[in-house]
Amino acid sequence: MSGQSPRTQYLHNVMTAWRQDLHAHPELGFEEHRTATKVADLLTDFGLDVHRAIGGTGVVGVLQRGTTKRCIGLRADMDALPITESNAFGHCSRHDGAMHACGHDGHTTMLLGAARCLAESGEFDGRIVFVFQPNEEHGLGASAMIDDGLFERFEVEEIYGIHNMPGMPTGTFATRSGSITASESLFEIAIKARGGHAALPHMGVDAIVVGANIVQSLQTIVSRKLNPSFNGVVSVTEFIADGTRNVLPGNATLRGDARALTPETNRAIEARMRQIVDGVCMAHDVSADVSYETIFPAVINAPAPVQAAARAASAVAARVDADCEPRLFSEDFAHLAAARPGCFILMGNGTHGAHSQPLHSADYDFNDATLTIGSSFWVRLAEQQLSAEDSPRD
Repeated sequence: MSGQSPRTQYLHNVMTAWRQDLHAHPELGFEEHRTATKVADLLTDFGLDVHRAIGGTGVVGVLQRGTTKRCIGLRADMDALPITESNAFGHCSRHDGAMHACGHDGHTTMLLGAARCLAESGEFDGRIVFVFQPNEEHGLGASAMIDDGLFERFEVEEIYGIHNMPGMPTGTFATRSGSITASESLFEIAIKARGGHAALPHMGVDAIVVGANIVQSLQTIVSRKLNPSFNGVVSVTEFIADGTRNVLPGNATLRGDARALTPETNRAIEARMRQIVDGVCMAHDVSADVSYETIFPAVINAPAPVQAAARAASAVAARVDADCEPRLFSEDFAHLAAARPGCFILMGNGTHGAHSQPLHSADYDFNDATLTIGSSFWVRLAEQQLSAEDSPRD
């Protein structure tokens, strides 16, 4: 951290302590009671107007300056994952089966740092709404806060979110207009065949053979049924059958995950999947039930917020890609960006060690060296979007 001003160095040290404390005490979705209390108490200490228990364990802090009604929303997620950490550093998780393996501890800390800076010396005219969201990992927290009146109560005009990216160099940002992350749909195919003796397969219908045929055929959805310019992924992740040593299974269940970058592609994947299952089952004279549930929509960034975020990032980062490739992971921010014009932006977490390990891996860790970069981005964005020079004059 050499070359930083004493004030920036001090803030970095404070934020590192916050982040490592959050990392050591991870909490799963809608169980973020300690985390939410810490966030709310710090926001109160900073002098913000604090609202607790929004959408369950969500917290909102409001900072008002000047007289205009302009309002910007900044969002961080707080929940951890049901993973047992394999790291051995001093701040590793103290709770078996829970870990901050996606960097939400860092996201929360960066927004707290920004709230402190803006409360102490922010130059803006309007309202900043700091949104600390629960349960991002299961795609339930954003909707819960919206259903609890988030946008009606705080009148946010535009909303921004950030996510760290392992393998992306520190000091870099990336975003794009349009779809930046994919939808996630969970599917289940329950095959109802006719089991029988393993030595007499002609007298029944082997559910494993039917299921295997379906698995193979599902791979043609992306490779042969979608326009090659449309991104999609179809993955079967479970294959369960009720056969045993010398008994052909009469039932089999396939479960999996589908990703798409547009609602149209997602609908096409579902339609083709149902056609394939119906066709294979008809050929074998059996039946199947198909469920297909979209848990996360695609995050679709609005052009104006993307331009604003890229401009703010350019002031604090070494490199900004404002037209990056979309990512096929999914994000609960999608619900917020569907309700208000928004931008989801990616920030480099580093290319070495635990900082470069994949998200959701047991040996991942958020890079504390990026904390002041992220908080500086938030400060710059808020002051830029709520510039006093751009305020309406009487």
